[in-house]
Amino acid sequence: MNRAIEIAKNPLLIALVLIAALLFLGNTLSPGFASGGQILRLLIVAALLGIVAAGQNLVILGGREGIDLSVGGVVSLSAIVAGNVMNGMDGGIPLAILACVATGALFGLFNGLGVTLLRIPPLVMTLGMLGVLQGLLVVIRQGIPSGRAAPALSEFVTKPFLLGLPGIIWLWIGVGLLMAFILHRTVFGHRIYAIGSNEQAAFMAGVPVRRIRIALFMLSGVFAAIAGLCLLGYSGSSFANVGEQYMLPSIIAVVFGGTPLSGGRGGYTGTMAGAVLLVVLQSILTTINIDESGRQMVFGVTLLVLMLFYGRGRGLRA
Repeated sequence: MNRAIEIAKNPLLIALVLIAALLFLGNTLSPGFASGGQILRLLIVAALLGIVAAGQNLVILGGREGIDLSVGGVVSLSAIVAGNVMNGMDGGIPLAILACVATGALFGLFNGLGVTLLRIPPLVMTLGMLGVLQGLLVVIRQGIPSGRAAPALSEFVTKPFLLGLPGIIWLWIGVGLLMAFILHRTVFGHRIYAIGSNEQAAFMAGVPVRRIRIALFMLSGVFAAIAGLCLLGYSGSSFANVGEQYMLPSIIAVVFGGTPLSGGRGGYTGTMAGAVLLVVLQSILTTINIDESGRQMVFGVTLLVLMLFYGRGRGLRA
């Protein structure tokens, strides 16, 4: 009986059951919703969210109420940087990748330094950085589409690449394997869980807490930048606010995957399932003509409800 209860409380299992239920509901509301082609399109969108959520997952696992609200701004800026660097030319893809990674790492470094050296709370620091990024985007493009995706990038994201799956899905699978390796097979991953569970004890044990926390924010920026590059390939061009849609969902995906906002426990597999669940939910809301503001309200309520179930990690550890 206890074993059955533990399985029923597994966030990954809950997410998979809800995904199946939502697909059934969507197909009932709109026949063809659960067709192979539609599911593939949903997975492409989920991969974009899942890559952003990978960095968010690392920051939240690190504890200290860690959260990165600047991911949307980094996605937007990286998409614009990539679009201008490649400007529709395949030969510009390598340089665009380097520029995106550098952009994400730089703003992640700023966040990490603000949180560790200046002792600014992560929520405040990353929210302030989001404001800086939004202002920078307005100055750069003033909301006008900027740059074009190279044909090879668009094909990688949207066309079959291997075994009938687009390259973006294989990239997401690679991110999942990389996250599993980092978190469970490296000293760095073990230290993330250590500082997330008890930062003071980890520091007393000789763990370089500041360096690790800075690295987490830098990785969050890099993952958001990679998602911005892929988003450019998906849409063909970029707008100043193209990444705003990822801030709240990336947090919800992490929490739904079983990682409490207090950090210290959880993983990325559940986050991947959470990303798919949110994309399916968003698609259903669109199908029944719920506008953007309504969808954001649903996501906000979802986060509050999830916090009731998964957000009490600190109290349990105490």
